[in-house]
Amino acid sequence: MAQRTNSVRVARSVALSILSAFLLLVFISSFSSGKWPASQAGSFPSQAAAVRNSSSQDQLFLDDLQHRSFNYFWQQADPQTGLIPDRARMDGSALDDNHRNVASIAATGFGLTALCIATEHGWITQSQARERTRNTLRFFAERAFEKNGWFYHWLDAKTGDRRWNSEVSSIDTALLLGGVLTVGQYFRDDAEIRKLATKIYERVDFQWMLNGNPRLLSHGWKPETGFLKPFWDTFSEDTILYLLAIGSPTHPIPPASWYALWRDRYRYEGHTYFTTIGVPLFMHQYPHAWIDFRNRRESRGDRIDYFTNSREATLAHRAFCLNLSYDFPAFASEMWGITASDSAKGYLAWGGPPRDPEIDGTLVPSAAGGSLMFTPELSLAALRAMQQRYGEKVYGKYGFIDAFNPKTGWFDSDVIGINAGIILLSAENSRNENVWKWFMQNREIPEAMRKIGLVRFTSTTTLQPAERSDRARRHVNLTKKRKPQVSSVRTATRPDNSVNSLKRSASSLLRYCPDRFLLHVFPMPRLIEVRTKAKALGVPHQPFVNARLDLHLAIRVQGIDRLATHIKIQRPASEMRTVDGQSGAAGVG
Repeated sequence: MAQRTNSVRVARSVALSILSAFLLLVFISSFSSGKWPASQAGSFPSQAAAVRNSSSQDQLFLDDLQHRSFNYFWQQADPQTGLIPDRARMDGSALDDNHRNVASIAATGFGLTALCIATEHGWITQSQARERTRNTLRFFAERAFEKNGWFYHWLDAKTGDRRWNSEVSSIDTALLLGGVLTVGQYFRDDAEIRKLATKIYERVDFQWMLNGNPRLLSHGWKPETGFLKPFWDTFSEDTILYLLAIGSPTHPIPPASWYALWRDRYRYEGHTYFTTIGVPLFMHQYPHAWIDFRNRRESRGDRIDYFTNSREATLAHRAFCLNLSYDFPAFASEMWGITASDSAKGYLAWGGPPRDPEIDGTLVPSAAGGSLMFTPELSLAALRAMQQRYGEKVYGKYGFIDAFNPKTGWFDSDVIGINAGIILLSAENSRNENVWKWFMQNREIPEAMRKIGLVRFTSTTTLQPAERSDRARRHVNLTKKRKPQVSSVRTATRPDNSVNSLKRSASSLLRYCPDRFLLHVFPMPRLIEVRTKAKALGVPHQPFVNARLDLHLAIRVQGIDRLATHIKIQRPASEMRTVDGQSGAAGVG
């Protein structure tokens, strides 16, 4: 018996030795070929390959994601007013009193479009969709408060009353109109729906929203104080607002307004695109949810091809996220995306490039999901990786939660309507171009494009997403940290060191701090220190990067003295400027 036991032990020892040698050879082979295990790289190369090679699995996932996202708009909407809540709990539990029944007119625009998508997919019947559409349009045409056709940003979902002391919002009314005009075309055989949609659009007085400016539209209006001081003067999601305004059949504004918007030409990791420096990725996505910019470019000005521009912005953002993997290992080739969202610290309008000091490792599914129409393979891989790795923690009855942080273990409890909406609409356009087809049937939109000079062209050098994927990966060496390639480029008529450049950059990022403010150059640790104190004291402020990539902190003049009593801030004249956010006058402070 003892001899048999010894023989077994010897056999086990030999087997373990052979197994160890085999595993060692596999590891050496992987190392020599430059292939690390997935846990080392923080990615899922085998899973990603399976996703790309299995179109049936992709379609099943997108079917499920779209259906779940639609359920948010169907189940959460008030059936009588059609208003869509700003947010909801993923588990169906009640919101706190401050958020309960607060509806967003922008989310309602996504929700109207969602009804068309759901009807097309057979998730609801034609009669169900028409009834909900009629109720929603009747509410906005006949019951909701409107000021010259413009609506309050936030409403009580049941009564339609103003909530949160909100403004009559120009951009949110524009996003609502995206849905209104979409259902008007999808149900164009329904006389009432067509009539109501036309009434809501034609009633909007875009000329009134200019507030005396010859070209630029105001952010909005309040009954207590009148027009908000900021104007939409920079490139952002406001392209849908200006296209609707220029194409208005009743109150059009001049086509020159389109070219009055300030645009920064930005370069990151080989991707060059026009943007406003520091804006979240959603600003490149929302207009494209409805407007088909493909194969069109401006015939004058910067001659921007807006669809390619937004694709480049997405690819640059993905490369930016890959560079964050040194600090946040969860960011990888199949796990990326930051845009305005919830966070453990509250709601933040963050993004990049350049890097926002607030970035803490939080991932936002709608960043990748909202770009499905631009980068279908890369965006789909990101969404599937999130769902496969984190499962029910991030993916539930309404699709993806708004945001989560793999590094800290924080997972949001909420879904936000506009973020669920952009995923749904972008996926639909990526798969079959439906929303583009429906919205572009409104004759006012092609007419606005004609007035602007957005002319068609034939592209013969389209670069496929997979090629971009390989190119983006080559910029990131996971075994050696290096500084990202980044620059901001101006056209010849807009020099980097101009006061106007500084003034415009500050103005675009301080839209809601329109009074006079101070700009100061800080090194990163000092900027974070000052910003933390400003946030604690409630002093309005905003970091941004100027054309020379200097880090600035903009602080309201009214709050600078209060801030200075708690933290020492030097004010050398060469680094400090005082800027008037309304008139744009600048001088040395």
